[in-house]
Amino acid sequence: MRLLSWNIQWGRGTDGHVDLVRINRTISQLGDFDVICLQEGAINFPGLPGSRSENQIAQLSALLPGYSVIYGIATDVPDNQGGRSQFGNAIFTRLPVGQVWRHLLPWQAELAAPSMQRVLVEAVVATDIGSMRIMTTHLEYYSQQQRKIQIGAIRNLHRDACSMSQRKFLKEEQGGTFEVFPRPAEALLCGDFNFPATAPERAKILAPFDDNSTPCFYDAWPVIHPGTPHAPTVGIHSADFVDQPECFDFVFITEGLVSRLSNIGIDAETEASDHQPVWVEFK
Repeated sequence: MRLLSWNIQWGRGTDGHVDLVRINRTISQLGDFDVICLQEGAINFPGLPGSRSENQIAQLSALLPGYSVIYGIATDVPDNQGGRSQFGNAIFTRLPVGQVWRHLLPWQAELAAPSMQRVLVEAVVATDIGSMRIMTTHLEYYSQQQRKIQIGAIRNLHRDACSMSQRKFLKEEQGGTFEVFPRPAEALLCGDFNFPATAPERAKILAPFDDNSTPCFYDAWPVIHPGTPHAPTVGIHSADFVDQPECFDFVFITEGLVSRLSNIGIDAETEASDHQPVWVEFK
């Protein structure tokens, strides 16, 4: 199973041009992926630099035939022309998809820092290495406090999912809206976390759970490259929001996937976004 995660900055490259064909071409050049997790996809958002109010999810779906798309809207606001402007994260997959969740993350009032609504998109997929939950997100950039709250919410959702994986199926729940679908404990969490690898937020994600039964997360990079600093995913070609190149984009996996992880890579060459794509492969 091969998965790619990338903050595409609504298709806007370092040259300022929004070009989703270039995004798709970059992905294709990197390989053949079963799951593609993209952050910062927009629908009818003329206020974004370079945007022409295009439906980017529809355009990307057309460029990725054979993939199902699961779009999680974080920001949903009026466009002042009778329509809606939407912004969020998407999972594209050609694997069989089970139940899907779109979790709005906490957004507490913070008067001293700008912030926006964030979302975690979760989908159960069936793979050759077993059923797993794919989760992708994009945490707050301007506020560490907001990120810590959002990480806490993600950890609680993971704990609840792992508890649900042990739930028995009741005959009264077969069919209809009460039917319980599989929600496996094994999970992969990826996206743009907006903190460097040395930040305390990363340690919070990796921390053991108090119940001693919920499987904790492992950072995929040191599993493959122990003792090697994370390769940067921001600030390589454009440093307008970081002081130096850093790794903001991670793939976290539960323990059952660690032994199957065979590779992780970062494309440092592309300038199709202000972030670099990250990909993982499992045997």
